[in-house]
Amino acid sequence: MAEEAPVIKQDNIFEPEVILKKRKVNEKTRLERVEAALAKKEAQKNKKKIIFKRAESFIKDFRDGEKERLRLKRVAKKDGNAFVDEEPKLLFCIRVAGIRNIPVKARKVLRLLRLARINSGVFVRNNKSIANMLKLVEPYVTYGVPSLKSVRELIYKRGFGKIKGQRVALSDNALIEEALGKHDVISIEDIIHEVFNVGPHFKEVTNFLWPFKLTSIKHSLIERKAKHYNEGGKTGFCGEDINNFIKEQA
Repeated sequence: MAEEAPVIKQDNIFEPEVILKKRKVNEKTRLERVEAALAKKEAQKNKKKIIFKRAESFIKDFRDGEKERLRLKRVAKKDGNAFVDEEPKLLFCIRVAGIRNIPVKARKVLRLLRLARINSGVFVRNNKSIANMLKLVEPYVTYGVPSLKSVRELIYKRGFGKIKGQRVALSDNALIEEALGKHDVISIEDIIHEVFNVGPHFKEVTNFLWPFKLTSIKHSLIERKAKHYNEGGKTGFCGEDINNFIKEQA
């Protein structure tokens, strides 16, 4: 019988160096991605805690303020005095009329207030400059003092931000942080707090907010909307009744 050829065992088969280097780089990249994902998850978890604590703090501050206001009211009543609230810092302004034949000056003011369309609304600071502007456009707008509930409902239900010139829904706090994080505004609750309290970054926050688009006025109000609020119409200053108007339209 013919002898079988001896089997040669190759114990050491070396892979090319290029493949080994590529494998090492891929493994390193994979580990970096895993670490980055874990770090991002931890950061988001911590951010949620911060947002939650801030929201709790805002609610507490508001409730404490309301309690103090009621206390002062009771003290004033007990002493036989009249309690006068502080001048409101915040106003909400809605354009309710005016399409044709608007004076140039009034048209310019409406543009400055960002009320280009009927049924659009904006938050404005209550100061002398804004008061003079509103006086010029009273036949075309209604404005008043919004409650915290109205501010919250408007921002949550109708709130859009201006990001790179685009109208973007406020559905993700990450978008808010990217746009307003440098002002320490990182969530929708921060926006509500900054607007309602007319905070130090009120201008930046309100410029970030797209003018609110409200629903059309009911037909029964068409005839009355051009009249002043004091005459049974819908234009001019309406105080806290703006909240009923917001409720109808938001």
